[in-house]
Amino acid sequence: MEMTALFNMQRELDAFIEGSKEITYDVFEEKSLALLIELSELANETRCFKYWSTKGASPQPVLLEEFVDSIHFMLSLGIMKGFTCDQWQGKKEKVKLTTLFIDTQRVILQFIAEPTQAHYEKIWQNYYSLAYNLDFDAAAITDAYIQKNQKNYERQRTGY
Repeated sequence: MEMTALFNMQRELDAFIEGSKEITYDVFEEKSLALLIELSELANETRCFKYWSTKGASPQPVLLEEFVDSIHFMLSLGIMKGFTCDQWQGKKEKVKLTTLFIDTQRVILQFIAEPTQAHYEKIWQNYYSLAYNLDFDAAAITDAYIQKNQKNYERQRTGY
């Protein structure tokens, strides 16, 4: 998946939010925690870890919206640190979702502790695997990101 357009859209959204909210301090930790929370919200909607329950996962549109919520913060954190991910790629193999969520959280925590390009790319690789395991393709992710980006602008304009 080509990422340049998404990075540009996120850069503009970040500038809009930070300008309208008059953010003058480093929000790396806040965005990092937001990413961890969004990952957890996605895991919760998949219900993959809820061995005690027979209720299934939320519908695909709900999962996709939660998935792209994370993408916003991943892009934003990369922009803050001057990192990119030109082509989003990774392994196409089916794995246990619970294990994948735990590994993804570990990778994010590594990035927070040591924000390097290599750690940043590892986050994207894990999210690629999540996308594959959740049956999301590049077009669906891009479309959902664009829709959520527009929704985020509207939220900012209406005092969200």
